[in-house]
Amino acid sequence: MTVQTPVSIDQSEQVDQLVARLGAEGRAAQRALARLTDADKAMALRAAARSIREREAEILAANALDIAAGEASGLGAAMLDRLRLDSARLAGIAAAVEQVASLPDPVGEVIDTATRPNGLALSRVRVPIGLIGIIYESRPNVTVDAAALCLRSGNATLLRGGSEAVNSNRALHSAFVAGIEAEGIPAAAVQLMPTQDRAAVGAMLAAAGVIDMIVPRGGKSLVERVQADARVPVLAHLDGICHTYVHSSANPDMAREIALNAKMRRTGICGAMETLLIDARFAAASQVAAALIDAGCELRGDARACALDPRIGPASAEDWDTEYLDAVLSLAIVDGLDEALAHIERHSSGHTEAIVTQDEEAAERFLAEVDSAIVMVNASTQFADGGEFGLGAEIGIATGRLHARGPVALEGLTTYKWLVRGTGQLRP
Repeated sequence: MTVQTPVSIDQSEQVDQLVARLGAEGRAAQRALARLTDADKAMALRAAARSIREREAEILAANALDIAAGEASGLGAAMLDRLRLDSARLAGIAAAVEQVASLPDPVGEVIDTATRPNGLALSRVRVPIGLIGIIYESRPNVTVDAAALCLRSGNATLLRGGSEAVNSNRALHSAFVAGIEAEGIPAAAVQLMPTQDRAAVGAMLAAAGVIDMIVPRGGKSLVERVQADARVPVLAHLDGICHTYVHSSANPDMAREIALNAKMRRTGICGAMETLLIDARFAAASQVAAALIDAGCELRGDARACALDPRIGPASAEDWDTEYLDAVLSLAIVDGLDEALAHIERHSSGHTEAIVTQDEEAAERFLAEVDSAIVMVNASTQFADGGEFGLGAEIGIATGRLHARGPVALEGLTTYKWLVRGTGQLRP
């Protein structure tokens, strides 16, 4: 099977001209989206989900081409896992679109109101951001997740997926657009960059005034490039160096199970635990370490960690700042909560941290003093996901401190404007 490029390209058209043209078409479509009702957008998304299900064979055949190409080019197991689709994963993608359709529409929500002494009535109201560019790698589900969230929040989107998933992305995009077009939504509301020319990424990053926000989804090198080169506001996280701290009061069984899940459920996602901190007074440290090793995880530890089990190798200075995205874990023994907090402050990427404890005071201190986008008590860091937070499919996780933080879904894809209603007031 060969999946055709969904948009015809004038070969003489330069990538900056292409981005400008697609941007203009997307902005026009966004104005059309702004006129739609909540019910209109929800109905279009449900139609997109049906279309994805109806085209399952076509989408999986396209994905098989990408998997074969990835295996031939030597993609690693974690990357292939991100790339792979099957019936269950495709059903999950369609279900996520329906979940987004069922969520409350944030557009038009009144955030707050006030009446000034002079009688002016003020209100802040949520509105779409505009045209959002999504630059992503390997995970074809991002094509649909991003499209659904942007459409539901009244934004147009311009998607640029990685070459390793080109056939999957095109098939998913074609199915999604067929569904929304059947409900009267312009196809330009959800556009997929019709070229894999790397210069297109640079053109998107430079498209200030055309693209309103860029969201990168991918590895560290991609996000670093986007953050360094963009002339458009960026919403992103760089690393997912997530920590779990096992407090001295932790229940041993709970600590073991949370550690196993946080690391080994899926090692290649940004919410996977990369460093485990165990309190020196926690009596079952060796059992937790052994359980991870027995599950196939390589442990690299400090001197006290290495003493727990001869199978633990020494950690280098770089290990504490490494996002492995693999079955490898850094392990440190710490002397109490203060030392755990200090370690996290030095090495965290600001993504997700968790504490396992039966001590309520320790839990509350951890929640208050850890400055990451997501902070957890007695739960696996693998819950760092918009769907698990009840937000529907997420557009990404943001670790900055402005606009949006943590899993970014519908509300994070809106801004607001002030509405001022007067009765003829003049400023003295």
